[in-house]
Amino acid sequence: MLLTNDKTIRRALRSILDKELVRYRKQGHDAQIIEELGVQHGTARIDIAIVNGFMHGYEIKSDCDTLERLPEQIEEFNAVFDKLTLVVGKRHLYQAMHIVPDWWGVTIAKVDVDKGVFFQTIREAEINQNQKGISIARLLWRSEALSILERQNEATGVRSKPREFVYERLASVLDTDTLKKQVSSLLISREGWRSDVPLLSGGD
Repeated sequence: MLLTNDKTIRRALRSILDKELVRYRKQGHDAQIIEELGVQHGTARIDIAIVNGFMHGYEIKSDCDTLERLPEQIEEFNAVFDKLTLVVGKRHLYQAMHIVPDWWGVTIAKVDVDKGVFFQTIREAEINQNQKGISIARLLWRSEALSILERQNEATGVRSKPREFVYERLASVLDTDTLKKQVSSLLISREGWRSDVPLLSGGD
Protein backbone atom coordinates (compact mmCIF):
# COMPACT_ATOMS: atom_id res chain seq x y z
CA MET A 1 0.00 0.00 0.00
CA LEU A 2 1.31 3.42 -0.93
CA LEU A 3 1.26 5.70 2.10
CA THR A 4 -0.05 9.24 2.17
CA ASN A 5 1.68 12.05 4.03
CA ASP A 6 0.54 15.48 5.21
CA LYS A 7 2.24 17.38 2.41
CA THR A 8 0.70 15.40 -0.45
CA ILE A 9 -2.78 15.37 1.10
CA ARG A 10 -2.64 19.08 1.87
CA ARG A 11 -1.56 19.96 -1.66
CA ALA A 12 -4.32 17.87 -3.26
CA LEU A 13 -7.01 19.09 -0.85
CA ARG A 14 -5.98 22.71 -1.24
CA SER A 15 -6.20 22.36 -5.03
CA ILE A 16 -9.83 21.21 -4.75
CA LEU A 17 -10.78 23.87 -2.21
CA ASP A 18 -9.11 26.62 -4.24
CA LYS A 19 -11.39 25.79 -7.18
CA GLU A 20 -14.42 25.93 -4.89
CA LEU A 21 -13.22 29.28 -3.59
CA VAL A 22 -12.96 30.70 -7.11
CA ARG A 23 -16.51 29.59 -7.92
CA TYR A 24 -17.82 31.03 -4.68
CA ARG A 25 -16.16 34.40 -5.26
CA LYS A 26 -17.48 34.53 -8.81
CA GLN A 27 -20.95 34.39 -7.26
CA GLY A 28 -20.12 37.62 -5.44
CA HIS A 29 -19.38 36.20 -1.99
CA ASP A 30 -16.45 36.99 0.28
CA ALA A 31 -14.45 33.98 1.35
CA GLN A 32 -10.97 32.93 2.41
CA ILE A 33 -9.00 29.73 2.85
CA ILE A 34 -6.73 29.79 5.88
CA GLU A 35 -4.10 27.18 6.64
CA GLU A 36 -2.97 26.45 10.19
CA LEU A 37 -5.67 28.60 11.78
CA GLY A 38 -4.98 28.77 15.49
CA VAL A 39 -7.85 28.33 17.93
CA GLN A 40 -7.90 28.89 21.70
CA HIS A 41 -5.00 31.35 21.43
CA GLY A 42 -3.03 28.95 19.26
CA THR A 43 -3.16 25.93 21.59
CA ALA A 44 -4.54 23.96 18.63
CA ARG A 45 -4.46 24.54 14.88
CA ILE A 46 -6.81 23.31 12.21
CA ASP A 47 -4.93 22.32 9.06
CA ILE A 48 -7.24 24.12 6.62
CA ALA A 49 -10.29 26.31 7.25
CA ILE A 50 -12.76 27.76 4.77
CA VAL A 51 -14.28 30.99 6.07
CA ASN A 52 -17.22 32.47 4.19
CA GLY A 53 -19.66 33.55 6.86
CA PHE A 54 -19.59 29.89 7.76
CA MET A 55 -16.48 28.14 9.10
CA HIS A 56 -15.62 24.65 7.87
CA GLY A 57 -12.46 23.12 9.27
CA TYR A 58 -10.46 20.27 7.70
CA GLU A 59 -8.06 18.28 9.87
CA ILE A 60 -5.56 16.02 8.09
CA LYS A 61 -4.30 12.74 9.54
CA SER A 62 -2.18 11.01 6.92
CA ASP A 63 -0.92 7.44 7.00
CA CYS A 64 2.37 8.81 8.34
CA ASP A 65 0.72 10.74 11.20
CA THR A 66 -0.57 9.43 14.51
CA LEU A 67 -4.00 9.96 16.09
CA GLU A 68 -2.52 10.68 19.50
CA ARG A 69 -3.59 14.34 19.61
CA LEU A 70 -6.91 13.89 17.83
CA PRO A 71 -9.15 13.62 20.94
CA GLU A 72 -7.75 16.88 22.32
CA GLN A 73 -8.07 18.57 18.92
CA ILE A 74 -11.68 17.43 18.61
CA GLU A 75 -12.56 19.18 21.86
CA GLU A 76 -10.88 22.42 20.78
CA PHE A 77 -12.30 22.42 17.24
CA ASN A 78 -15.83 21.52 18.33
CA ALA A 79 -16.06 24.80 20.22
CA VAL A 80 -15.31 26.88 17.12
CA PHE A 81 -16.28 25.49 13.71
CA ASP A 82 -19.70 25.19 12.05
CA LYS A 83 -18.62 22.00 10.28
CA LEU A 84 -15.60 19.74 10.60
CA THR A 85 -14.15 17.13 8.28
CA LEU A 86 -11.39 14.67 9.06
CA VAL A 87 -9.26 13.81 6.04
CA VAL A 88 -7.59 10.56 6.94
CA GLY A 89 -5.24 8.02 5.40
CA LYS A 90 -6.56 4.50 4.90
CA ARG A 91 -4.24 3.20 7.61
CA HIS A 92 -6.10 5.14 10.33
CA LEU A 93 -9.66 5.05 8.97
CA TYR A 94 -11.12 2.41 11.28
CA GLN A 95 -9.64 3.87 14.46
CA ALA A 96 -10.49 7.44 13.47
CA MET A 97 -14.13 6.57 12.83
CA HIS A 98 -14.38 5.48 16.46
CA ILE A 99 -12.80 8.70 17.75
CA VAL A 100 -14.50 11.56 15.89
CA PRO A 101 -18.11 12.54 16.69
CA ASP A 102 -20.85 11.24 14.40
CA TRP A 103 -21.48 14.71 12.98
CA TRP A 104 -17.92 15.14 11.73
CA GLY A 105 -17.38 14.48 8.06
CA VAL A 106 -14.86 11.77 7.18
CA THR A 107 -12.96 11.68 3.91
CA ILE A 108 -10.39 9.03 3.10
CA ALA A 109 -7.24 10.03 1.23
CA LYS A 110 -5.66 7.40 -0.99
CA VAL A 111 -2.66 7.55 -3.26
CA ASP A 112 -2.28 6.00 -6.69
CA VAL A 113 0.94 5.74 -8.68
CA ASP A 114 -0.71 7.30 -11.73
CA LYS A 115 -3.40 9.56 -10.23
CA GLY A 116 -1.57 10.76 -7.13
CA VAL A 117 -3.71 11.57 -4.08
CA PHE A 118 -7.47 11.26 -4.49
CA PHE A 119 -10.35 11.44 -2.04
CA GLN A 120 -13.40 9.37 -1.18
CA THR A 121 -16.13 10.77 1.05
CA ILE A 122 -17.12 8.31 3.75
CA ARG A 123 -19.47 10.63 5.62
CA GLU A 124 -20.64 14.19 4.98
CA ALA A 125 -20.16 16.75 7.74
CA GLU A 126 -23.23 17.93 9.62
CA ILE A 127 -23.89 21.20 11.44
CA ASN A 128 -22.10 21.52 14.77
CA GLN A 129 -24.37 22.01 17.79
CA ASN A 130 -21.51 22.47 20.28
CA GLN A 131 -20.00 25.86 19.45
CA LYS A 132 -19.06 28.24 22.26
CA GLY A 133 -19.15 32.00 21.87
CA ILE A 134 -16.03 32.61 23.95
CA SER A 135 -14.02 30.17 21.80
CA ILE A 136 -15.22 31.86 18.60
CA ALA A 137 -14.33 35.27 20.04
CA ARG A 138 -10.77 34.04 20.70
CA LEU A 139 -10.22 33.77 16.93
CA LEU A 140 -9.98 37.56 16.94
CA TRP A 141 -7.06 39.75 17.81
CA ARG A 142 -7.69 41.79 20.94
CA SER A 143 -7.90 44.99 18.93
CA GLU A 144 -10.53 43.47 16.62
CA ALA A 145 -12.67 42.29 19.50
CA LEU A 146 -12.39 45.65 21.23
CA SER A 147 -13.37 47.44 18.04
CA ILE A 148 -16.61 45.44 17.87
CA LEU A 149 -17.35 46.31 21.50
CA GLU A 150 -16.73 49.99 20.79
CA ARG A 151 -19.30 49.91 18.00
CA GLN A 152 -21.74 48.25 20.38
CA ASN A 153 -20.99 50.84 23.11
CA GLU A 154 -19.97 47.94 25.35
CA ALA A 155 -16.25 48.60 25.79
CA THR A 156 -16.48 50.39 29.13
CA GLY A 157 -14.41 48.67 31.78
CA VAL A 158 -12.46 46.33 29.48
CA ARG A 159 -10.30 48.67 27.39
CA SER A 160 -7.30 48.25 29.67
CA LYS A 161 -8.03 44.67 30.71
CA PRO A 162 -6.26 41.53 29.41
CA ARG A 163 -7.66 40.10 26.22
CA GLU A 164 -9.64 37.33 27.92
CA PHE A 165 -11.85 39.95 29.60
CA VAL A 166 -12.47 41.48 26.18
CA TYR A 167 -13.46 38.12 24.69
CA GLU A 168 -15.74 37.31 27.61
CA ARG A 169 -17.51 40.64 27.23
CA LEU A 170 -17.88 40.16 23.49
CA ALA A 171 -19.33 36.67 23.91
CA SER A 172 -21.85 38.00 26.44
CA VAL A 173 -22.90 40.97 24.29
CA LEU A 174 -23.43 39.24 20.93
CA ASP A 175 -25.45 36.11 20.26
CA THR A 176 -23.49 33.27 18.67
CA ASP A 177 -24.83 33.76 15.12
CA THR A 178 -24.03 37.49 15.12
CA LEU A 179 -20.61 36.84 16.63
CA LYS A 180 -19.81 34.24 13.96
CA LYS A 181 -20.70 36.70 11.19
CA GLN A 182 -18.51 39.42 12.72
CA VAL A 183 -15.59 37.05 13.25
CA SER A 184 -15.89 35.57 9.76
CA SER A 185 -15.89 39.03 8.18
CA LEU A 186 -12.78 40.09 10.09
CA LEU A 187 -10.89 36.88 9.31
CA ILE A 188 -11.64 37.28 5.60
CA SER A 189 -10.53 40.92 5.56
CA ARG A 190 -7.26 40.37 7.43
CA GLU A 191 -4.07 41.00 5.53
CA GLY A 192 -0.69 39.38 6.01
CA TRP A 193 -1.72 36.10 7.52
CA ARG A 194 -0.38 34.25 9.77
CA SER A 195 -3.25 34.40 12.16
CA ASP A 196 -1.21 33.85 15.30
CA VAL A 197 1.52 36.49 14.98
CA PRO A 198 -0.20 39.27 16.98
CA LEU A 199 -1.41 36.74 19.55
CA LEU A 200 2.04 35.41 20.26
CA SER A 201 4.05 38.59 19.93
CA GLY A 202 1.88 41.32 21.32
CA GLY A 203 -1.00 39.77 23.17
CA ASP A 204 -3.49 41.08 20.63
